[in-house]
Amino acid sequence: MLGLAACAPMARPRTADLLVVGGMVWTGAPGAPDAEALAVREGRVLAVGRRAEVERWRGPATVVLHVGGGFVAPGFIDSHVHFLAGGLALLSVQLRDARTPEAFVARIRDAARRLPPGTWILGGDWDHTQWGGRLPDRAWIDSVTPQHPVWVRRLDGHMALANSLALRRAGIDRATPDVPGGEIVRDGRGEPTGVLKDNAMALVDRVVPEPTAAQLDQALEAAMTHVARFGVTTVVHMGTWEDVAVFRRARAAGRLRTRVVAAVPLATWARLRDTVAAHGLGDDWLRLGLLKGFADGSLGSHTALFHEPYTDDPRARGLQVTPTDSLYAWILGADRAGLQVAVHAIGDAANTLVLDLFARIAREHGPRDRRFRIEHAQHLRPSDIPRFAALGVIASAQPYHAIDDGRWADSVIGPERAQTTYAFRSLLDAGARLAFGSDWFVAPPDPLAGVYAAVTRRTLDGRHPEGWVPSQKISAEEALAAYTREAAYAIFADGRLGVLRPGAWADFVVLEADPRRVPPDRLGEVRVRRTVVGGRTVYDAAEASAEPRSPPP
Repeated sequence: MLGLAACAPMARPRTADLLVVGGMVWTGAPGAPDAEALAVREGRVLAVGRRAEVERWRGPATVVLHVGGGFVAPGFIDSHVHFLAGGLALLSVQLRDARTPEAFVARIRDAARRLPPGTWILGGDWDHTQWGGRLPDRAWIDSVTPQHPVWVRRLDGHMALANSLALRRAGIDRATPDVPGGEIVRDGRGEPTGVLKDNAMALVDRVVPEPTAAQLDQALEAAMTHVARFGVTTVVHMGTWEDVAVFRRARAAGRLRTRVVAAVPLATWARLRDTVAAHGLGDDWLRLGLLKGFADGSLGSHTALFHEPYTDDPRARGLQVTPTDSLYAWILGADRAGLQVAVHAIGDAANTLVLDLFARIAREHGPRDRRFRIEHAQHLRPSDIPRFAALGVIASAQPYHAIDDGRWADSVIGPERAQTTYAFRSLLDAGARLAFGSDWFVAPPDPLAGVYAAVTRRTLDGRHPEGWVPSQKISAEEALAAYTREAAYAIFADGRLGVLRPGAWADFVVLEADPRRVPPDRLGEVRVRRTVVGGRTVYDAAEASAEPRSPPP
């Protein structure tokens, strides 16, 4: 036997496809020391550690990537995006930085001049706080869009402006009744101004032509290219079944360069149950299993649901956009089917409502690893903060919103409620899991801008140099973890994504500097050099043309 063994050919040792050397590797694993090098084979991490140890995996065909002193981290996971809407927005009229009504009108006029008559003008992402808080009016744009229906949304997606032509197409006039969970804004004579909020937006949405398959494919390509520039390797898409079809088409054609977890509407939990039973959850390129519902609207549109009235409007407490009995029935069915549930809740009363429902269903169904999520978790009563950890509810938050809303939130909810708004420090100290995202198209899909926001809380207007509610600041490493390891946990991908350890997917980003050691006020200036998904480069700053970022000032 020994002689036969000696004569047998020796097994060829495995070698790496790629070695990453010449920088610092932050693995993202809790308590793990920083490493010096990384080895990749067949899209997965083969080894990570000291350079001398990792070099033994080098073979004659191994590609060596020298990162020139850069900082290597797990690829960023954006826990909450509207991916196709973001891609379509890249191809649409841009109103986010229109700082005056005149600029708003001029951009819509210019779009109308470029587009054939009859084409809908969509997108926008306007922000009326840029020009003092006055809502736009269809009268502003009617004269420049007589042949183009206009339907442009506010940047939070919870209200939009229609011109008169679009209102006529939708059959909306002064006699149109208000919509439960929504509002048709009217002038002093009772005429619609063109602004519709939350559930009322469906009145116009239903008459807007659906994008073609080709347009959606183009939007996906644009979105993947865009987020790769910011180091994003996985997104959690909040959308529809129609969106899933777009992702499936790209997956089948091998065109996905960004990993996608596709959430579908909570009301469709039975369809998702049956789909998963028949076809499974998918794979690590395209995965199902997450359902998303809504409890309320947004702060900027005064439709976030609060226990107490708005400071600037004592008559309003916001809107509950889904009845409690519907939310309960849908979450109950989804949880019974073993599916994951996420619910949008922004106001403190909405967060209380969702926590109550999660607690009730967990009691009724008993313990299991369900990983309930609250999307946004923006405004919290102090007594609700420890409930996140106690119930195992993940706070899926978007830190850039804090430095955006912080410009004006005190005037809307008052300084006392602001103390537990975007309460990242309090949530972490209470033992809660915190996963970060952008909410793109609502905010830039730039995790480093989010890290800056979470660490400094300096508002975009520069009026809070020490930070808006500075007691809620967190460290850069905590923020990085929320975009990597914790974000992976929030999608049941812990161990496969969000960390750099043997067996995990080789999704990583190379930054020009270590965010943990950069002065906080310079975090927004850190640039991405390279983004790698499954061992394959999807963005290389040396080869790509510079694209304007949206860093804080």
